[in-house]
Amino acid sequence: MDAAPNSSVLRRLRILLSALKPGNPVPRAGPAAAFGTSVTSAKVAVNGVHLHYQQAGEGEHAVLLLPGMLGSGETDFGPQIKNLNKKLFTVVAWDPRGYGHSRPPDRDFPVDFFERDAKDAVDLMKTLKFKKVSLLGWSDGGITSLIAAAKYPSFINKMVIWGANAYVTDEDEKIYQGIRDVSKWSEKTRKPLETLYGYDYFAKTCEKWVDGIKQFKRLPDGNICGHLLPLIQCPTLIVHGEKDPLVPRFHADFIHKHVRGSRLHLIREGKHNLHLRFADEFNKLAEDFLQEKGP
Repeated sequence: MDAAPNSSVLRRLRILLSALKPGNPVPRAGPAAAFGTSVTSAKVAVNGVHLHYQQAGEGEHAVLLLPGMLGSGETDFGPQIKNLNKKLFTVVAWDPRGYGHSRPPDRDFPVDFFERDAKDAVDLMKTLKFKKVSLLGWSDGGITSLIAAAKYPSFINKMVIWGANAYVTDEDEKIYQGIRDVSKWSEKTRKPLETLYGYDYFAKTCEKWVDGIKQFKRLPDGNICGHLLPLIQCPTLIVHGEKDPLVPRFHADFIHKHVRGSRLHLIREGKHNLHLRFADEFNKLAEDFLQEKGP
């Protein structure tokens, strides 16, 4: 047992006690707000749904974290919410409609679901009064980021994407079929999502996602957003894990080729979740890129 509380604990207690004096409103985010480490979470009405988000930091540079399939801020971006520089950045992690805590509604997958997510994401950040935002998009969130950058160029500052693809191939279709049955997932991957959603919603929504993503295979060249890539104007960093079992390397190469001026960074041991497995390396890479001055 600790002999005595340390000075930072005492400082926090003093802040809390002074806030509780009669006539003083209690700070919403608690005493940690004074140290710039608090994470607030809330829901806000956007495009007819209530979108949940987490927010941390007080920097001038706004950064939106966009999760992958079935993902949410809390399941997909723990090390980024916690450790991205809070003095330089204001970090927002959102739950797309039907995912995480942005329910109801249940998640559905019309053929324009990526466009819908892109519009929701941009409108969320506008509702939160940000004038411009950089995007960190993983997997499906990377696809959403590409579409947002192409369609709302004046609102997007910079973009980092990883584990994304602009079209669907036969090889991809086989990979998707292999993850359709969540009972076959490893427990480590399955558990956080099962805890968040309950098994039935999790299993049903994963099946719906596989059917949703396979829709693009019926389109010319399996296109999701390839036609939009030449419209992207913002500085773009594409990160790819060379051991990613879900998204083959040719997808990163295609995006790199078609997004003008983009940069490709390979992580040799990286898999699909490289930002979690190699969080420190990834965070430094993202922070350095976001801070770079333009030409």
